[in-house]
Amino acid sequence: MTTPCSTRLVAPSPLSFFSIPVVPSAARFNSRPPPPRLLLRCCCGNAEMVNAIRVHELGGPEAMRWEQVEVGPPGDGEIRVKNTAVGVNFIDVYFRKGVYSAPLPFTPGMEAVGVVTAVGPGLTGRKVGDVVAYAGKPMGSYAEEQVIPADVAVSVPPSVDHRTAAAIMLKGMTAHVLLRRVFKVESGHTVLVHAAAGGVGSLLCQWANALGATVIGTVSSEEKAAHAAQDGCHHVIIYTKEDVATRVKEITDGKGVNVVYDSVGKDTYKASMECLASRGFLVSFGQSSGSPDPIPMSDLAPKSLFLTRPSMLHYTGTRDELLHSAGEVFANVANGVLRIRVNHTYPLSEAAQAHADLEARKTSGSILLIP
Repeated sequence: MTTPCSTRLVAPSPLSFFSIPVVPSAARFNSRPPPPRLLLRCCCGNAEMVNAIRVHELGGPEAMRWEQVEVGPPGDGEIRVKNTAVGVNFIDVYFRKGVYSAPLPFTPGMEAVGVVTAVGPGLTGRKVGDVVAYAGKPMGSYAEEQVIPADVAVSVPPSVDHRTAAAIMLKGMTAHVLLRRVFKVESGHTVLVHAAAGGVGSLLCQWANALGATVIGTVSSEEKAAHAAQDGCHHVIIYTKEDVATRVKEITDGKGVNVVYDSVGKDTYKASMECLASRGFLVSFGQSSGSPDPIPMSDLAPKSLFLTRPSMLHYTGTRDELLHSAGEVFANVANGVLRIRVNHTYPLSEAAQAHADLEARKTSGSILLIP
């Protein structure tokens, strides 16, 4: 009897979206990738070579290298998946730069759709040929193939194509958690969405509008303002031309908003606090401009405000929670509430360019890597 090979291309451990920041030491990085080399070795000889993005040292987009690795067969409770579309999210940038920590070397990526090519010994409920999606853990989706735990994968409905599923899985479940679990948006609420034309921002605007809320969005340009308006923003603020807090007070007759969804962080924190109504919620779910820390408790006192820093993983930690969240997302795609704009696709080998464009704010909507 042959012992199943335990070597596979996965992250060392499940990682929270919002782990404690680790500041990397300053270093220079060679942008010229080395020749492909063997990174993982399989003791049983059943592994195959696949291409993947690997990060050996923290840094800019040039730190990501296109290399060949070996990926073995799935073990107990696992499936092997041939990825067909891979989602790009700002959390991938955080890990690459060292804002969130991961043991080196690692393969980035926390979202993908693919076809099952092998199932682990004795596993039921999954078969070769199934189309599945996963988001959040384990890290390692920037690869042609990977092995993942079967219980993190969800079936993709036949009505949803691979690219749409890859573009909405993580972002859609994040939107679901933010709108229905962290702060339950209802008809009559007024919400403020920063980066309203971004991947998650776009979905927040559409979904909040469908729930009956008045949606205010902030964007950086006229072009992005048009996208936000199409996605259900009743009021769009171009923050490069207008003061956000002043405009929100005008729009709300001085009352402020019930909740602010802020993925920007340092640059928007002050305005977000000023925009909130009494007993309002600041939901900070990203920090693309850096962390606003330290935040004094006295900032909350004048209006009895609430501040939360949620992780999607904490709200989809059980199988039932995961299936419920993913089911809500796919249902809202099917009924037309959520419309997906995949505005940017790159070959998987050009992940560095995708990251560079994302950080330079050259993108809107969703970004995909295609193996």
